[in-house]
This record gives sequence, structure tokens and C-alpha cells, in this order.
Amino acid sequence: MRRYATLLGTGGYLPETILTNAQIAETVDTSDAWIVERTGIRTRRIAAPHETASSMAERAARDALQAAGLEPEAIDLIIVGTGTPDRLFPSTACLLQQRLAIRQCAAFDVQAACSGFIFALSIADQYIRAGSARCVLVVGSELNSRIIDWSDRSTCVLFGDGAGAAVLGVAEEPGLLSTHIQSDGQYHDLLYVPNPAHGNEPPFLKMEGHEVFKVAVNTLGRIVDETLAANALTQADIDWLVPHQANIRIISATAKKLGLPMERVVVTIENQGNTSAASIPLALNEAIRDGRIQRGHTVLMEAFGAGFAWGSALLRY
Repeated sequence: MRRYATLLGTGGYLPETILTNAQIAETVDTSDAWIVERTGIRTRRIAAPHETASSMAERAARDALQAAGLEPEAIDLIIVGTGTPDRLFPSTACLLQQRLAIRQCAAFDVQAACSGFIFALSIADQYIRAGSARCVLVVGSELNSRIIDWSDRSTCVLFGDGAGAAVLGVAEEPGLLSTHIQSDGQYHDLLYVPNPAHGNEPPFLKMEGHEVFKVAVNTLGRIVDETLAANALTQADIDWLVPHQANIRIISATAKKLGLPMERVVVTIENQGNTSAASIPLALNEAIRDGRIQRGHTVLMEAFGAGFAWGSALLRY
């Protein structure tokens, strides 16, 4: 029997504190109108001082497990995508494992910045197809507010905090049709966070926004084509696009490439900002729970982030 990964349940968590554009404009030279026009963002969530990537991951994971109708002990692999781990080591996945009281399973982090969830999903898919795992918890969790220079108006308006999760199980028919991940390290200086252990740069996110935008739009267009070709599908076969929530202009360009109206695109950036590795699972969870994405729908997820690292996943829900 061939084994395939299928989506059993999703979950999400957003911190309570809401930070508006108007509040940001009180401390840096910007405005609500400028931020909305350039990014599509109006508000974002900011984690409380006691919250961590692992604590938010736990909230999202328990939500996903409940949706899947499973207890934590059913999980035999945990993969967390995060660029803002609790500690350099052990992994946030191990800390999440302890929070969920799961024993005797592998747990590790994936560092692919905003593409972290897609990379983690791809790894989970391979484990299930190979017969090495039966029930995988995949989480994207980010505390972006802790790595932002709040005096830098080019970056402080973009990011928010949150966590999203998915539980994958085994099926005889393919649910996760394919995943595609790629990287190109030549662009490493266009989007990065310095390590304070090396050099004197403060550990805040640095980004050349215009250059990142140009590469992202072209690259996402190519991976959309690659994903459709690998599955012998056309643009008309896609029911929903669930993109990484980086910028409304990038999202709109990808939708145009697919010939999809924005009504068929899951957009959460307006009220969440860019939550990096958490953005796709948060958006997927929202659209499943409000009934937009239904069983049998074909869903394309795609992301682009620092590395550069990018990827896609095609799901028949």
C-alpha cells in the first residue's frame, strides 16, 4: 500500500495585544494611509512579555490536536518552523514536546524564515511517505516583535507575532499532493538578522525591501508553474491560494499569475501583519474554520523568505 500524508486538523494562536498603524505612527515618521497603501497592513498582534515561541506553539498545537480528534500521545514527530526560537538550543520543538508531555518521539526545528512552515510540511510529507512517521505535528511560531528595531520605519510596520499548527496523518489517497522547496544563498545579505555572538550588529531584522520584492514576485511565479506542472494541473484546478502574508502587492501578483480573483485568496495580513513561518498555517486554519476551504478543495500554499528560501505545497483537503 502506498502511503500519503493527509491533513487531519489545524489550529492557531494570536496574542491578545493589538498594535495599530496609528500607534506606530506616534513613534516613527509614517502614517496609517502610507502603511496600508504599501503593505495592506492595518494592525498586528504583539506577544506579551511572558509569551515565547514554544508557549504560542503549544496553544496552536492543542487547537490542531482537538480539531483532529487526537490526544498528544498520538504524535510521533514534531517539526517547528521558527526564526525566533526560545533558545539557541534545545530546539523550540523539544520545548513544545515537553509542554505537550509527549515522550519517545523526534522533535526538531526548521530554520527557513518565512518559508519555515512549508519546509517543515515538506519534511513531514517525506517522513509519512517513507513510513517513518504516522502522525506529525507541524508548527510555525514566531515572536517577530522581539527582533524588530522599532525605530526603523521600513521594517517595524510589517511584522506581528503568532503561531499556527497542522496535524498530518496517513492516508491511502494523496491529501498533500506535492511539496516543492528551494533556496539560493547568494541573496543572504538582503534579508537577515545578525547573530549577536558574531560582530557588533544589534540583533534586529535587516531588509532591502525593494530588492526582496522583485526577487519574491518572480520566484513565486516560477514555483507556481512548477507545482502545477508536477501535478498535471492547470490554474483552473486551484480552488484556493493560501500565500505567505508578507505584502498585499506580492499576494495580488501571485493571484494574478494564477488567474484567481482575490475572493479565492486567503488574506490575513490586514489584521495580523507578517507573522513569518506562522502566516500560512494561521491563514489555512482561519479559512478552514470559517468554512471557505472545504473537503475536496485543492489548495495551493506558497512562501518566500530569507535565505532566500521559498517553497510551495499543494493540498487536496
